[in-house]
Amino acid sequence: MCGIIAAATDRSVGKLLIKGLYKMEYRGYDSAGIAMHVDDQVAHLRTLGKVKLLEERMKLEKPKGKIGIAHTRWATHGEPSELNAHPHQSNDRVFIVHNGIIENYLSLKEELTKEGYAFSSKTDSELIAHLLDRNLKTYNSLLEAVQGLKDRLDGAYAIAALDQNEPDNLVLVRNRSPLVIGLGKNENFAASDPLALAELTNKFLIMEDGDVAKVAPDSVEVFDAKNQLVNREQLTIDIKAEAASKGDFKHYMEKEIFEQPQAVLNTLDGRIGGEDVLENIFGEGSSELLAKVKRVQVVACGTSLHAGRVAANWFSAIAGLPTQMDYASEYRYKNPYIDEDTLLVTISQSGETADTLAALRYANDKDYLGSLAICNVPTSSLARESDFLLLTNAGPEIGVASTKAFTTQLTALMLLTLSLAKATGKNPRLRGRIIKALRFLPEKISEALALKPEILEIAPEIANKNNALFLGRGIFYPIAKEGALKLKEISYIHAEAYPAGELKHGPLALIDGEMPVIAIAPEHELAEKLVSNLEEVKARGGALYVFGNAEERLGLTSGKYINMPDCDFLLTPILYSIPLQILSYEVALLRGTDIDQPRNLAKSVTVE
Repeated sequence: MCGIIAAATDRSVGKLLIKGLYKMEYRGYDSAGIAMHVDDQVAHLRTLGKVKLLEERMKLEKPKGKIGIAHTRWATHGEPSELNAHPHQSNDRVFIVHNGIIENYLSLKEELTKEGYAFSSKTDSELIAHLLDRNLKTYNSLLEAVQGLKDRLDGAYAIAALDQNEPDNLVLVRNRSPLVIGLGKNENFAASDPLALAELTNKFLIMEDGDVAKVAPDSVEVFDAKNQLVNREQLTIDIKAEAASKGDFKHYMEKEIFEQPQAVLNTLDGRIGGEDVLENIFGEGSSELLAKVKRVQVVACGTSLHAGRVAANWFSAIAGLPTQMDYASEYRYKNPYIDEDTLLVTISQSGETADTLAALRYANDKDYLGSLAICNVPTSSLARESDFLLLTNAGPEIGVASTKAFTTQLTALMLLTLSLAKATGKNPRLRGRIIKALRFLPEKISEALALKPEILEIAPEIANKNNALFLGRGIFYPIAKEGALKLKEISYIHAEAYPAGELKHGPLALIDGEMPVIAIAPEHELAEKLVSNLEEVKARGGALYVFGNAEERLGLTSGKYINMPDCDFLLTPILYSIPLQILSYEVALLRGTDIDQPRNLAKSVTVE
């Protein structure tokens, strides 16, 4: 959830490191800090708050160095404060930045305290600096000290370290937390996200668990878990600089909402042909494996879980397969029963979601037919550790509240549904119908985006409320849940979602003039039943805001009806996500919240 960037160059790195932190601020923005070799000492600056405050302090103090590490934090151990900010140091010699969680930090802290080490922070990260300082009393170099560190740490970590006595290099170590090395000419870099290095290089080495790397301006040496020198495969990752900028939009979230027609087109590109989905789009041999699937197990978190819940309906209706849904954070603790020939499907935008990765690794020891990931980041742990993979190709998503990642996940999951159905010969005519509708989906999303002026009329009526209720039936209940999640994430309005039929079983008690009700009511056999639910809201003075195309049945006396574009019913969950995203954004804009970086949240949740 935090962001690491490091550089070893033959030029001043201060501005470079700050620029990289800005690009990773979506990963954490409670505090920020930097450490650089400057002459015969290490300049060490930390600030509470966002990267801008660190940049201002850098301008005042003007430290100049060619080798440095920097960090932007999302608090896990210890509240946001300057003392808890990274880099942490020990005896003014060792400086480290760390992502992840050290699970045995209490016992290690007690051990170090007995040896006379004093702790100034409440984090689990500071002990890493002290352990390295202790190691350096017996090891010959920082590289060896970091290699000796691995046996002492339990948990997930990505670490970059400096030793004041070694001004010509920095050292990295990775275990279950992302870290990449960027390669340049007379300069090399490291970051927890390649996006931070997009303007510096497109050549990367992906560190594996247990790897330790010594990085100097003119060399990179990588040692594996057994401390053997290895050659990691060099990858070319082209990230366009404009993908990480807001352009003419006020916020990344707004930009990413309006990128969805192209993002969905990218997900479909090269994966459908004629009237069907193409073979082996999840990797060589995937179609053969899908033919054997008798049940699907989905594990995911947050928005990705909502995408999985929609897909569970598709798996049943189109591919004839039962599906088990689980929160990734709960999956390992329920001793799950695994039916024969079950496919494990994991979903994550970043591919580094700690709970989802832990679920995959737990499942690797179970009798699954195979594992398949839906992911947006090709270099991620989830992408590399799954048997099969479909990349959503949505491009970088910077806003913490997911938008284009969600709709592209849904699109990818529909491709999986069609592939499962095709592998067993089910519903060929229906598959053809859906393929045709998918071709028009980007255009339909553009039509939904054009509804923004109507949504602007609704936003002020919701922005001054403290609660909201979202209703949807059947396949639209997960979309209602996603709409509620978006609103609470960025506007801080308490929002809940219910299946519309459950309204009378409790939530109806909450309905009054202060409870706006947002309903999804597409034209379908469920629409009439939803209308009766909405009548119950009207009778109790609640204001209704309805998205659908069944206007003639509603007769609203308060609130507003927004007529949605026509779309094949099975794809309407994707389409109906769009206005709920716009609504949440506009409400948050009116309330003056920090839309891209909402309080207490971070983009990539890399701790359990």
